[in-house]
Amino acid sequence: MTARRVLAALVAVVLNAVFAPAAAATAPAPPDDSFYVPPSPLPAGKPGDVLRWRPSKAGPRSASVDAWQVMYLSTNALGQPDAVTGTVLVPKTADRASAPIVAFAPGTHGPAFACTPSAMIDIGAFYEQPGLDDLLDAGYAVAVPDYEGYQPSPKTTYVVGRSEGPAVIDAVRAAQRLPAAGLSASAKVVFRGYSQGGGAAAWAGELQPSYAPELNLVGIAAGGVPADLVQVTLQLDGKFGFGVFAYALLGLDRAYPELQLDSFLSDNGRAKLAEMQRSACTFELLTTYANQKIADYTTSPGYIKPAWVARLNENKLGGTPPRAPVFLYHATGDQLVQFAQADALHKAYCAAGVRETWKTYDTDHITLVYTGNADVLAFVQDRIAGKPATASC
Repeated sequence: MTARRVLAALVAVVLNAVFAPAAAATAPAPPDDSFYVPPSPLPAGKPGDVLRWRPSKAGPRSASVDAWQVMYLSTNALGQPDAVTGTVLVPKTADRASAPIVAFAPGTHGPAFACTPSAMIDIGAFYEQPGLDDLLDAGYAVAVPDYEGYQPSPKTTYVVGRSEGPAVIDAVRAAQRLPAAGLSASAKVVFRGYSQGGGAAAWAGELQPSYAPELNLVGIAAGGVPADLVQVTLQLDGKFGFGVFAYALLGLDRAYPELQLDSFLSDNGRAKLAEMQRSACTFELLTTYANQKIADYTTSPGYIKPAWVARLNENKLGGTPPRAPVFLYHATGDQLVQFAQADALHKAYCAAGVRETWKTYDTDHITLVYTGNADVLAFVQDRIAGKPATASC
């Protein structure tokens, strides 16, 4: 064997050792949209095990980070195994052996497959990019879940906390188990999110002690939180945020088949929701479907039947207060996620002894997506630095 061939063989061995996925991640990573189609049946494994991965362009961060799209095992709202996709990003300058990991739970992206957060990050169209940039610039690794159901025939479980919470937690586990990322299993972890993401981050915080006690969770930053889905959704009927209400019905129905949304949809509602699933991202939810009424989509108010009420209550935050410090924040003029129910969550956490910082902003829901980032970053930095957390109850 020539010296060149020996060198090539050695290089191949090293690359395979560094970059080869773990046993659960041996499936090839398709270059096309089939990447997002879960294997059937799902392979055996633990929540957070990586099933497949491929490089991500990471949009505007392509020169400063290493990034991968991943598919990993998680748990759905019924407690059954599922597969979730997402993105892992690591600053090129980070010390991977000690880099903290922030789970960035994205806000509403819409039901259509084209809206998938990992795809938006890849092409540079992620609307929460400023918040993501803050974390990467601070030197943190970031894991961004897509949540359950983003695939070419989408089955997203929008605002269902018992699906979203595990997806957030397992995105961190996947980041830790992705060999190419080189991150530590003992890294400090923070959950961070706003709007849908705020609910997902809070759910991850409530579930973590029992679902992932091994994580070194040091903080949770959750803004614009839809803590009580009844209070959030029903007040959107006929208003600007109606599309969010309709999408929530779809999400709950996907998570819980016994709800049988189709059984009380009108022909118009059936057509509108099918259209929404094909083509609606956040912009369309807030424009195309603005100010519509649920009575025009349904033949009866089936969403107030006992089965629906039971699942809605099952997805109400506050029942198991987080053990890690929490930064909870909300806009007083929030026109999409009712302020009163977030205030109720804040008071419930305080009463339970959560080390919670509560802050309100005199603005609207969408503006706070961006203007809250500085306070979120300060909270994250303090928790990672080990500064004692104080309560502002």
